[in-house]
Amino acid sequence: MLKKVAPWLALLLILSLLAACSQGKGKSGASSDANGEVKLTFFNTSAEVNSVFEKLFETYHEQNPKVTIELIPTPIGGAQLEKFQSLLASNNPPTISNLDPGTILQYKDKFLDLDSEKSKYEGLTKAGAVENALLDGKFLGIPWTAQGYGLLYNKRAVEEAIGGTFDPASIKTRDDLEALFQKIQAAGKAPVMLHGADWSLGAHYLGLTYSLQSKDVDTNLKFVKGLEDGTQSLANNAAFNGLMDTFDVLKKYNARSKDPLTADYNKDSSDFAKGNAAFYFMGDWTWAVIGSLQGRDQDFGVIPVPISNNPADYGNTQIAYSEPKLLAIDNSGSSPAQQEAAKKFIEWLVTSDQGQKAIVSDMGLALPYKDVKVKSTNVISNAVNEYVDQEKTINIGVINYLPQDYWAKTGASMQKYLANVIDRQGLIDEVQAYWKSQAGK
Repeated sequence: MLKKVAPWLALLLILSLLAACSQGKGKSGASSDANGEVKLTFFNTSAEVNSVFEKLFETYHEQNPKVTIELIPTPIGGAQLEKFQSLLASNNPPTISNLDPGTILQYKDKFLDLDSEKSKYEGLTKAGAVENALLDGKFLGIPWTAQGYGLLYNKRAVEEAIGGTFDPASIKTRDDLEALFQKIQAAGKAPVMLHGADWSLGAHYLGLTYSLQSKDVDTNLKFVKGLEDGTQSLANNAAFNGLMDTFDVLKKYNARSKDPLTADYNKDSSDFAKGNAAFYFMGDWTWAVIGSLQGRDQDFGVIPVPISNNPADYGNTQIAYSEPKLLAIDNSGSSPAQQEAAKKFIEWLVTSDQGQKAIVSDMGLALPYKDVKVKSTNVISNAVNEYVDQEKTINIGVINYLPQDYWAKTGASMQKYLANVIDRQGLIDEVQAYWKSQAGK
């Protein structure tokens, strides 16, 4: 005859079994145990550098044997947000996520508030890096890379056309720029390359409208809200009209004027790198195309997009600059041990020799940090950093608060304007109609 098990003993057995099943397993799928061993997961949307991160995780594990980091890769250019959303929905969030600031803002309640780390990173980073990374005033993501854009120039092509040394500081106004373009054209060269893709026209060019209203992100966001509720108008807005007056100059001297919407990124970048256009409205990320290009020129730089004929106007001496990706730490399923380990890894990533070499040399990216020991081979990024060091940048942080489709929708309108399908008023009507459609969303 089987003996009955005392109720208190049965309960104890059940609790023991539950504890054994759950030991070392957090909701994030990243484990920690009593021996101090911690497993982290890393969700990466910079898919082109997955292999570099994997090598970094191995190096870090060698130095910190109790910490293991597993990569959650994403495909280049596709379904990244959907994959992140599915991990959240399955209650299996990554410990660390490399995300666009706008995505972190969208899911801000899922991430750890890093206010305790803020002063440390303010000391480590260049001026404005932490401030520009704040989302709703909170430090939810640590900046690890930075990008800038404006009018890139091919030094050889410009100087051959003008017959002398080019001083980038000599271009202070729109008229200065057009006078230079006239000289370049007279020498038989194409003055400028305009890439006709919606992301370049809608986000990078027209998007400057929202950032040039002031140096304050909140003020710029209020301007956008004004476009939504109809209290603001582009027709009489100085920054918008100044940008579009300059765009008319770029359009007039565009190397692709006969077929402006072809938008072949590799060809446009290659032609600029080989001197078939003296200037190129683009960012330092184009180095991924031209850095290893055979037969390219060697010296490149960047100047601001002048938006008026008053040199003192905001934007005429500054270039657009941002931290396009931030590293956020999960707060919805990770244990305190995992969170602390994640903080230590991120700090190692951006400050150690191995981390900096991987980011600057292997990934070809710029670090917005003061003490970077590795010299970048990205000539354009180095030129951007000169503006950063002089604090001559435009804070484009307002874009983190804009709808996901703003650049595609308004970029399509910019494409019509570039191809002379609509005029300035037609552009204003279409862009304002888009913003009004966002009211209340």
